[in-house]
Amino acid sequence: MTVRKGKRLGISIQEHMAIDVCPGPIRPIRQISAYFPRLSPTSSFSEPLSPNQVAAPTTLSPGTAGQGEGAIDSCDSDDNTSLGTLAFDLLYEKATSSLHCTVLRAKGLKPMDFNGLADPYVKLHLLPGACKANKLKTKTVRNTLNPVWNETLTYCGITEEDMYRKTLRVSVCDEDKLTHNEFIGESRVALRRVKPDQTKHFNICLEHPPPLASPTAMSTALRGISCYLREVNTEQQRSLEERGRLLLCLQARGGLCVGVKRCAHLAAMDVNGYSDPYVKTYLKPDVHKKSKHKTAVIKKTLNPEFNEEFFYEISFSELATKTLEVTVWDYDLGKSNDFIGGVSLGCHSQGETLQHWIDCLKNKGKKVERWHTLTNELPGSTLQE
Repeated sequence: MTVRKGKRLGISIQEHMAIDVCPGPIRPIRQISAYFPRLSPTSSFSEPLSPNQVAAPTTLSPGTAGQGEGAIDSCDSDDNTSLGTLAFDLLYEKATSSLHCTVLRAKGLKPMDFNGLADPYVKLHLLPGACKANKLKTKTVRNTLNPVWNETLTYCGITEEDMYRKTLRVSVCDEDKLTHNEFIGESRVALRRVKPDQTKHFNICLEHPPPLASPTAMSTALRGISCYLREVNTEQQRSLEERGRLLLCLQARGGLCVGVKRCAHLAAMDVNGYSDPYVKTYLKPDVHKKSKHKTAVIKKTLNPEFNEEFFYEISFSELATKTLEVTVWDYDLGKSNDFIGGVSLGCHSQGETLQHWIDCLKNKGKKVERWHTLTNELPGSTLQE
């Protein structure tokens, strides 16, 4: 059949359907009338249409197919749904300076293996400053896209300041024994959303990691770097000096009992990304240099537990004039040990260290336990190890 080319505006619907003989299914009249609901089968395209006569086609998203007019959950309509969801609880115990993350379960994870499943585990990092010192991970659940962990991971030495300025990154990864582990998705939670001593539940959609800055953004950042450096606040400067945390217990009872409990988030001093830490205590001034004590060395860790106590025989009146220096070192066989960080407690201290010392002297016979931030600001004489 030969069709003469011409203007389509003068062709009626019947004529249009009669000449539409192109390969493929024939479109019924009701399909055309869906776009032109006011037209009858005998209407002509030559008749002008008002804007109100033309009905816009309706587009349904996959999440709304077969559903009524209801609100769409943002998690269901987001592209990240394909990565899966993760449920976990956060609890900050102010009395013990501990942050507990209970990883509950994940659902609908992205398949990562050839069998259409995955071997997922969850990894935690504290930001800024993600490193081996603050990495925690769950066990691996094999061959599933809906793993259940019910596992609690705990950060020790978390201060209220940390809760205000730090972010917890929760990542889900797939373990692969033959090659490297693969990233599935992550979520980031500002810890200031968690109130002290109140469990907060999260059920979140996993997301892709934030994209890297574009070259244009990088050049812009470089042009403004001088302004940025001038505006670096004291909080950022202090975080650069932090070398970890130390949990100390002091008791003034017939002398001074110093309990070295544990350290957390120590700086890594060895090439393997860890340290072999031990702690030294020194009560100054000490003319005879007999007040030095040291703990055992804990190998290959950035979060060692010592639980050792040292006792100094000293009168209470003399104790008020002394300064307790506590330093953390990395043991190296065959060469000098590396200084990690330290803290001084005495009447000339400031902030939390001064308050800990005063509380110890005021509460005779009572154990006073506090976390302290390690810095590299101790006198040079102490650095000779």
